[in-house]
Amino acid sequence: MSQNILILGCDGFIGSNLTEHILKTQDWSVYGMDLGSGRLKEFLEHPRFHFTQGDITLNEDEVDRLIDKCDVVLPLVAIATPISYVRHPLRVFELTFEANLRIVRRCVASRKRVVFPSSSEVYGMSTDAAFQEETTPLVVGPINKHRWIYACSKQLLDRVIHAYGIEQGLRYTIFRPFNWIGPRQDDVLDPREGSSRVLTQFIGNILRRQDLRVVDGGYQRRCFLYIGDALDALTTIIENRDGCADQRIFNIGNPQNEISIRDLADLLIAQISTYPGFEDVAKQVSWVDVPSKDYYGEGYQDIPTRTPSIRNAEHYLGWHPKVDLATALRKTLDFCLAQLPPA
Repeated sequence: MSQNILILGCDGFIGSNLTEHILKTQDWSVYGMDLGSGRLKEFLEHPRFHFTQGDITLNEDEVDRLIDKCDVVLPLVAIATPISYVRHPLRVFELTFEANLRIVRRCVASRKRVVFPSSSEVYGMSTDAAFQEETTPLVVGPINKHRWIYACSKQLLDRVIHAYGIEQGLRYTIFRPFNWIGPRQDDVLDPREGSSRVLTQFIGNILRRQDLRVVDGGYQRRCFLYIGDALDALTTIIENRDGCADQRIFNIGNPQNEISIRDLADLLIAQISTYPGFEDVAKQVSWVDVPSKDYYGEGYQDIPTRTPSIRNAEHYLGWHPKVDLATALRKTLDFCLAQLPPA
């Protein structure tokens, strides 16, 4: 069935990949808003892509107009780098919670379906071996650890959306990404520490022949999911055949792709060394241990593991991740290295 899909934050990592995927695989029309369109240049003339340049916090009337025009709304705008949680907690809250709450309320008033990006961060420091959407306690640290303001903002919106579903009939699906990786994630050429997420930060360091700064020994373990697998899940959620995704929460991750951050650093160095022109990287680059308070500041806190249960996605969506970690890293590196200027 043809649908109009609104993607707020369409030029971001998830938004740009989702826009491309929809235009290539579905007959849906995509309406998008973002501050720029650098990742989407090749699609700006596509007959089913309608781009509006704007800021969701400043162009509220235009956002409302787009919501009223569309069938499904994905409010993907957020600040998703941990260093920002520590250094700019109010900005994180204002954008992640306040701006998106207004959008959710407009969807309630306009009777539109919301597909909301929560976060694996909402589980905080839960001790469950695998995080389950309906039963895992959501545990975060003390107030002076600003790192948790993003998690709290996302968690509270999850609760508000759920309440609107119960009390006012809002149709919604909440999905929780677990360390999605792939093309267009961040700018690996940006040299600022903390300007990107861990994988692209490491890739950028290696390309600049800089040692990788591994926080607190890099013993933290994460499960990485390739964006192609994530897009298959999102497409099924948006399609929502027979209401399979209505009023549900889904972890979207790959428990099989678990690795420690220190092992990720070693694996990346080894993989990049196989590319022409980078054979000497392994001899020039290593990783160094840095205390989290030096890298992020006093407001940082972390957890040792973050592993999803994906039983909901498997049961209700019929979705299973397919891309192993080595392949996911290779596909990401292929894209990143292709963006480098000629030598």
